[in-house]
Amino acid sequence: MKKIIALLAALVLTLSLTAAFADGIKIAVPNDATNEGRALLLLQAYGLLKVDEAAGITATVKDITENPLNIEFVEVEAALVPNALPDVDYAIINGNYALAAELPAALLYENAESPYVNVISVNEADKDSDKAKALAAAALSQKVVDYFASYEGQAISVVENPTDGYDATVDYDALNGETIKVVATLDPHSFVLEIVKDILAEKGINLEVTVVDDYVTPNTAVNDGDAFANFFAHQPYQDDFNANNGTNLVTIAGVHVEPMGLYAGQQADLAALGLAE
Repeated sequence: MKKIIALLAALVLTLSLTAAFADGIKIAVPNDATNEGRALLLLQAYGLLKVDEAAGITATVKDITENPLNIEFVEVEAALVPNALPDVDYAIINGNYALAAELPAALLYENAESPYVNVISVNEADKDSDKAKALAAAALSQKVVDYFASYEGQAISVVENPTDGYDATVDYDALNGETIKVVATLDPHSFVLEIVKDILAEKGINLEVTVVDDYVTPNTAVNDGDAFANFFAHQPYQDDFNANNGTNLVTIAGVHVEPMGLYAGQQADLAALGLAE
């Protein structure tokens, strides 16, 4: 009997905690098409809600079919989500923005085996050029793979067969003295490109990197011919951008993933969500 009473007491306590937090949990999420869906799927993976299966990775809060904790979502531009942390219980943040904000480890991470691979993109007309091949080979090198180990899981290489930095089919002599212009976001993209820059310099190729802090300039720069390539976004974002803007940006290298995470805001742990650490 005592055991039953103890179990009932534990159940009542659990339900009480859930009820106490269920009314008013606020979670900030990115407001762009692919990242908002990605954030919702992260919560779904941990059993916190359900999303209409037909919506897929472009789901929005309107596609939520079950929300047992009555979570309130605060939709914010992806780059600004870290700034929302003081005003919400939790925030779901892209890995690159979490790194830039120097946040501590997330409370939850999405599975690293995801379609959200960060890619280097060029115009379709340039995808088979020696410049593209040289850039891709350097980005997929063992040196770059090794570099990602320093991120301790916040950014993870997806390269299964690293190169030595070079492509045997490329005429590097013809590229000697050439400049490759790339637009990138800061961390880890521009830092990776510093390694790429050194590799290409061995062949007399200059890599010129322009660092930006938005998700539009890199694509417009390549599309308009102001840059040869960009390195800032994951594949679903690029696919969505092409579909909505009539561009023909293609991937020449899939480099890494930055697992999206649920970060602590006003809540320091997962108790408000009924999850154990």
